[in-house]
Amino acid sequence: MGVDLQTISQLRERTGAGIGDCKNALTEANGDMEKAIEVLRKKGEIKAAKKSDRATNEGLVSLAFRDDKIAGVAVACETDFVSRGEDFIMAVDGFSQKLLTSDQASFRSWAEDSIKSELVVKIGENIKLLDFGITEGGVLGSYLHANKKVAGVVSLTLGNKELASEIAMQVVAMSPRYLNPEEVPAEIVAKEKEIYEAQLKQENKPEAIWDKIIQGKLNKFFEDVCLTEQIFIKDDTKKIKDLLGGAKIKEFRKYQI
Repeated sequence: MGVDLQTISQLRERTGAGIGDCKNALTEANGDMEKAIEVLRKKGEIKAAKKSDRATNEGLVSLAFRDDKIAGVAVACETDFVSRGEDFIMAVDGFSQKLLTSDQASFRSWAEDSIKSELVVKIGENIKLLDFGITEGGVLGSYLHANKKVAGVVSLTLGNKELASEIAMQVVAMSPRYLNPEEVPAEIVAKEKEIYEAQLKQENKPEAIWDKIIQGKLNKFFEDVCLTEQIFIKDDTKKIKDLLGGAKIKEFRKYQI
């Protein structure tokens, strides 16, 4: 049967295959687009890399749960339209479920191959595995924002799931970079002090009071970047460390598109 140029162009756009290969595949598939894609896949003619330079500013985060383990996956796509589509949602949820039963190294290889050879071809956009991870052990809590574009996961040594989930919400809202001040690299602390000294010099502050002012600025810096020092988003009279009681935060992660 004859195949029109528009259909050939659509298949080429979705697969990145050559015009001749697209025409032959459509002819073999009697004009059926999905069957033609299958033909090209079997012949190894899919070229998903064609789309790899397109911006991926949308996407979804998915969390999967089993016993004392939470798997998180963030997958990006080009448009909000695709991110709300059933095929994309099911695929991302499938990735997080797969991660629950995989080691992380093999999961990356499997997921990236699946995206390149199947998802990109099926959906027709550039799609990327942005982030993934497993949090396990201890008391686990999580928070997935309603838009499913950002999530937090927290593991505590003691406490309960509700507390861990509250702290996971804090992680989503405030994006801490470190657990506590002791984890902030010395070179970063030194750079902050250098900046504060330059500011004080510019302001002509007496050197006799520099140490006190610098410590105050450092405390504010730690309050911004360290989870335990952050003001609790639901009660500004408390810091996260005040909520813990005898518990400790073993691990926290944030997944975001």
